[in-house]
Amino acid sequence: MSRLKQFLQDAETKAFDPAHRATIKFNIGKYNTAVKRGLTQYLDHELARERGSYIKTNVINNLDKYLMEFEANFTARGGKVIWARDAEEALKEIGHIMKRKRARSVVKSKSMSTEEIHLNNFLEKNGVEVVETDLGEYIVQLAEQRPYHIVTPAMHMSKKDIADLFVRKLNIAPTDNAEELVLTARKLLREKYTSAEVGITGGNFLIADIGGVAVTENEGNARLSTTFPKTHIAIVGIEKLIPSIMDLELFWPLLSTSGTGQNVTVYNSIFTGPRQPQEKDGPEEMYVILLDNGRTELLALPEKREALNCIRCGACLNICPVYKNIGGHTYETTYSGPIGSVITPHLNGMAENKHLSYASSLCGACTSVCPVKINIHNLLLLNRKQSVDQGLADKQEKTAFKLWLKAMKSRRLMNIAPSSLKNFVIKQVTKDTWNKRRAPIKVAPKSFNQMWKERKK
Repeated sequence: MSRLKQFLQDAETKAFDPAHRATIKFNIGKYNTAVKRGLTQYLDHELARERGSYIKTNVINNLDKYLMEFEANFTARGGKVIWARDAEEALKEIGHIMKRKRARSVVKSKSMSTEEIHLNNFLEKNGVEVVETDLGEYIVQLAEQRPYHIVTPAMHMSKKDIADLFVRKLNIAPTDNAEELVLTARKLLREKYTSAEVGITGGNFLIADIGGVAVTENEGNARLSTTFPKTHIAIVGIEKLIPSIMDLELFWPLLSTSGTGQNVTVYNSIFTGPRQPQEKDGPEEMYVILLDNGRTELLALPEKREALNCIRCGACLNICPVYKNIGGHTYETTYSGPIGSVITPHLNGMAENKHLSYASSLCGACTSVCPVKINIHNLLLLNRKQSVDQGLADKQEKTAFKLWLKAMKSRRLMNIAPSSLKNFVIKQVTKDTWNKRRAPIKVAPKSFNQMWKERKK
């Protein structure tokens, strides 16, 4: 089955699943309420958005300069930088590190970049146990699913779903107590931190002037994942740069408020390399893998490169009417929702993923909530244009538009067929699309041309 057909089939299934819609409505509703409350901390939120947009745009336009500055400052403190052009190179380098360290187990904090390169599958195939330490990621790992949401991986699951999963996978007694479920996961994960040879994180921001990796979280699992293991690997997209540590006072609140409604997240850490002589804990070695994986192709398109400004807050997913109806798994991509529909065709191929840019009402809600003011709905339109310019439109679609164009340019062709025949043709063409959920489109009994002639008589 083609990606498009699978997408349409899954979208229909989820859109007409009352239980799924109720769960998502409840969970996203809680976030939207929290965000509305969180925005009250700003005297001028629009000014903060403009500042964030300006800084990120400046960085993306000078990405080479800031990447080199980051590398110089990070390596000066004993850190090691690995440049990975794609997922294959990143996995290859990680595999080498695992072999050198003779690693048998890895603890991993929440990271979309590791999902992007399918790290867990790679490590498991090579005999390394991987444990997700973020509670939401741990839940979807147990369920053998991909994350449902950029920020909230298990958003699609209710408390009962999670309880049933823990009973089935962890052999606990049935319970509807959320605290007991959290404590169960906590107890199991604590043992993993102290036994793992390697800790892996992503990075919310790369800080050029100090050579730091900033990680923001709410559970403390990232700190634990980097404190006990002797080796720390941070896998971060090259677009995550900010110029200075001073910029965090802008970006940390923007990220947390737009994503979860918090003034700032509970744990905010900056890693600037391996443990220094005077420090009591931390890894003996630290690697930062700078991941390209299609980002420079997007960078090469001036009219679209603002998509690289994204700070992965998830606000556009929470506001999107399409996402709220079809859910995160329907996209079958690492990054779902509006921003995922923008960047995925560039990261994973336009031909296979062009349909995502059409999964939008173009209402502009995503653009209105973006904390760095990315013009998301316009980028979706540009993706559509690019797919057509590259000749990727379906044959049926091309044929339909050719016939429509020819008819619209000729009054004789417009009037040659009776309305009954036109209605029959339209009904056949739209039977699997428009007519599936709507009344058939019907042409007026008389054309405007005919009515005009009659009026002149």
